[in-house]
Amino acid sequence: MAGRKRAQNWDDLRHFLAVARTGTLSAAAEALGTDHTTVARHIQRLEERLTTRIFYRSNLGYDLTASGEQLRPIAETMEASYLQAASMESENPAVSGTIRIGAPDGFGTAFLAPRIHKLAALHPKLEIELLATARVFSLSKREADIGISLTSPEHARVVSRRLTDYRLHIYASGDYLAAQPPITSPADLSRHGFVGYIEDMLFTPELNYLSSIGPGISARIRSTNLTAQAYATAAGSGLCVLPAFIARLHPGLVPVLAEEISLKRSFFMHIHEDNRKSAHVRAAAAFITTELAQSPGFFG
Repeated sequence: MAGRKRAQNWDDLRHFLAVARTGTLSAAAEALGTDHTTVARHIQRLEERLTTRIFYRSNLGYDLTASGEQLRPIAETMEASYLQAASMESENPAVSGTIRIGAPDGFGTAFLAPRIHKLAALHPKLEIELLATARVFSLSKREADIGISLTSPEHARVVSRRLTDYRLHIYASGDYLAAQPPITSPADLSRHGFVGYIEDMLFTPELNYLSSIGPGISARIRSTNLTAQAYATAAGSGLCVLPAFIARLHPGLVPVLAEEISLKRSFFMHIHEDNRKSAHVRAAAAFITTELAQSPGFFG
């Protein structure tokens, strides 16, 4: 009976995550391969057990309450553990072939690349291709089996989940700051050169950081590659908006106006509906979510 109870609890959380990610009962039901009344029953049972509302209901769909926001990372951690356990098939020849993971250069280079050997060790017959580059990968065209992006999916046949949020600040090298006029307020930023993206080559509007910083700010040195921007900034080229997890890789970088200016973005994982049950795709997806759950401070 205890085992059955635990299974029911996870099933409720599984339905909770589907509604949290899709925003409606019908979309969650489609993603889970069930009907909307079953999804509603699981949500009601979960709320009764927790004695709190986890969703606001409206004609537009379901939005998380404060309690729901607190529950989500807990449920996602449980999901990651469940998927990892389900994919422990290193002796199973079904986990083989080639898995292609497409990710932004920062996530792919700084987070996945140093950990990818663990996935290879878990599944010796699996070959891994990591595409760490600033672009959108078409899952329908099989450009990648798993896509990591900065936005939720627009394609109806893509299964998606939010992986993690991360923070960005303005950074500069200590040498640059020592040689330039002091920066004491956002108004001072327009007197400094910036390193940034090439605007007409942005693959997603979420990378248009400078428009969020203030008027009259543009990048004088531009690159499509985040790593290149970080190295240029570390060498004293100017100010740059960088993810904190990237800036930490360059000890000479100093945050500028960190209390006044802070941006938040999110990483999402996407899998085409046709591939989500494939053993090698499930194994790689479980690995990514588990590694994130075990690295809570990396993107902080």
